[in-house]
Amino acid sequence: MDNITSFELYHDIDLQPIEDKQIDTSLALKNYLLFTIIEDKVTACSSKEYLPKSLAYFAKLKEEYSFIVLDDDSYERLYNRYLELRADKEIASMQESGEEDVSEEEFSLTEFLRTSSDILSSEESAPIIKFVNSLFYQAIKKRASDIHIETHEKRGEVRFRIDGVLSKNTDLDPGIVNLIISRIKVISNLDISEKRIPQDGRTQVKISGKILDVRVSILPTYYGEKVVMRMLMQSEDIPHIDELGFSPTISKHFEPLLNHSHGIILVTGPTGSGKSTTLHAFLQKIATPSQNVITVEDPVEYKADNINQIQINEKVGLTFASALRSILRQDPDIIMIGEIRDEETATMAVRAALTGHLVLSTLHTNNSTATITRLSDMGIKPFLISSSVLGVLSQRLVRILCPYCKQEDKIAENFTENYNLPRDKKYYKAVGCRKCNYTGYMGRKVIGEFLKIDNDFKELFKTTTNDHELREFAIKKGIVTIADELKELLVNGETSLDEAIRIGLNDD
Repeated sequence: MDNITSFELYHDIDLQPIEDKQIDTSLALKNYLLFTIIEDKVTACSSKEYLPKSLAYFAKLKEEYSFIVLDDDSYERLYNRYLELRADKEIASMQESGEEDVSEEEFSLTEFLRTSSDILSSEESAPIIKFVNSLFYQAIKKRASDIHIETHEKRGEVRFRIDGVLSKNTDLDPGIVNLIISRIKVISNLDISEKRIPQDGRTQVKISGKILDVRVSILPTYYGEKVVMRMLMQSEDIPHIDELGFSPTISKHFEPLLNHSHGIILVTGPTGSGKSTTLHAFLQKIATPSQNVITVEDPVEYKADNINQIQINEKVGLTFASALRSILRQDPDIIMIGEIRDEETATMAVRAALTGHLVLSTLHTNNSTATITRLSDMGIKPFLISSSVLGVLSQRLVRILCPYCKQEDKIAENFTENYNLPRDKKYYKAVGCRKCNYTGYMGRKVIGEFLKIDNDFKELFKTTTNDHELREFAIKKGIVTIADELKELLVNGETSLDEAIRIGLNDD
């Protein structure tokens, strides 16, 4: 048994945990020995990392089992399914024994995991703690950006936002929901007893050796409280500008603008279109030790080590506009404003750009040309827009079809004329399989359109800032639009017609 080569090594295998009365699952887990069914036989599993400890325990077992070694990913999947199964069983037994009325005093800060070990290896006795830990783990493994916990009349529900779309994760007993929300309040330093007003907090969890920041929002609803937890990213998660995924035709236009010493570069799009990620990728490219980079954000979504970040706090009067006023007295070279929301912030941003600062910011508009109209509506004079704005990048995140289960979409081929698509191409639709979590999609790709404010546009601003006229002029000049990028994805079989319509195939 000491020779690892005597065991069959299994790669990329998806196994399920089993429950057997002859197996002490808790003790087996402590010794990293897992059991599953392979070819209708109960089989013991380990990995190279835990082999000595699991073999020592395996040798003590009275029953005889087959023994295999899994690769790290397969082992980790099975191990965490065991943890989730154990949490589910403990919560079920707690419901049966009527322990829903656990005192809120039991949730003390000393139990909080962020100062101790990894949540996956913790051995806390409280099932609620384990359940909350399991939620975080599942969310990360499924690439969820948000966890929603909702209270309805007769049940609770957990949903994950994956690739921009909410999908159901599990149903909960209403009594259990209250305990889970209490636990989340504790780790977020919120008031457990306050259930009448909204509360916002923040926490950290450690998963697989990686620290994760979580933004917590709690809102009272008719049947109870609703919790939304946003997974925030660390500086090492910020992609390089080349890793954002923009097509070369787009990136070749906006990258040169980052070398300017002054002016405004705007990134626009709806909520959840990746604007903050793009801005931070821009900052990481241009931030150097010789420059003073200051951001003002609401909230700080990426914690970066080499820049100064300010978080908005409207309760104490720290707004985008007031923060900007102070920033201008801090001798900045580059300023990033999380969002231009009002006339005052827009005016301050333009003033900063005109006085020798490079300003990066976002706006909520549907396309690049609408951004100019929006600034004009905010009271910014056309000559100030042409003097300060360097360019506008409008972007979207499009779900990419799962390559394992996508199928040809015969119905979509009937609509090619409606959307000006070539008829001789194959189009595909989402189906759903285990690999894509039955969503039909696997990951997202960023697309965009870039409007460079050149001399032609500056001349046009003298006569109009109307969105329709600006858009017609931009299309005549050959701008690659969001709809053009979507058509290319469709023709290449990367996304579905339904997804393209959802994102904005009709917008032009």
